Amino acid sequence: MSIETLSVKNEKELEQILVNDISAVEKGLTVIGSQIPINAVTKVDILCHDENGGLVIFKLSTEEDDSMLFEGLKALKHLDNMKHMIKFYYQNYKINDAETPRLILFAPSFSKTMLAITQHISGVRIDLYEWEYLKFADQKALRIKPAFLSTQTAGKAQERKPEAVRKKEPAPERFMPITPREPTPAPVPTTAPEPRFTPTPAPAPVQEKKEEQKKEEQKKKSLLRF
Repeated sequence: MSIETLSVKNEKELEQILVNDISAVEKGLTVIGSQIPINAVTKVDILCHDENGGLVIFKLSTEEDDSMLFEGLKALKHLDNMKHMIKFYYQNYKINDAETPRLILFAPSFSKTMLAITQHISGVRIDLYEWEYLKFADQKALRIKPAFLSTQTAGKAQERKPEAVRKKEPAPERFMPITPREPTPAPVPTTAPEPRFTPTPAPAPVQEKKEEQKKEEQKKKSLLRF
């Protein structure tokens, strides 16, 4: 059986499909609602909270659209200003207003310009996911692929990988600074040093002794004459 790619008519249909399978994007997401107005002109396509209670905005598109980044950032700013009110209004949900809200952009594809801009935005957590809607036999489902993940999301995705998968991945190289070694001290002797002996001078030769005896005898004879 072949896999068939299905078209999605509009963002409303995409929204319904995604709400029914939100965990395919990220585990731990809980849908709070969709098309939630933030102000008179801004609505959130899908509003969720993650496993930590942080608010998550979904901005959806059925085509490649660079303007969705600007619209998503604008909604994110308004949401951050009123997250305390949202926590009070949606008391049945485990919303943590101490967490900074984040943004997920969901589209079939993203331009190189969009990817480059997203990578250089600091201070905001933004994730980009590409999607396809597929049919296999009687089953229909979204196939979702990350196009860009923030550092925090990428770190959590690594933590969720099975241990067997993590073992196959090469470990990052670690370089340790090389420090000079201190000179090794001389070993302390465990036994007492051997005593040193001063050599005894060799005895005088026998010939020298005989001459000395002759001199002594001559002295005695000379004394007896007087």
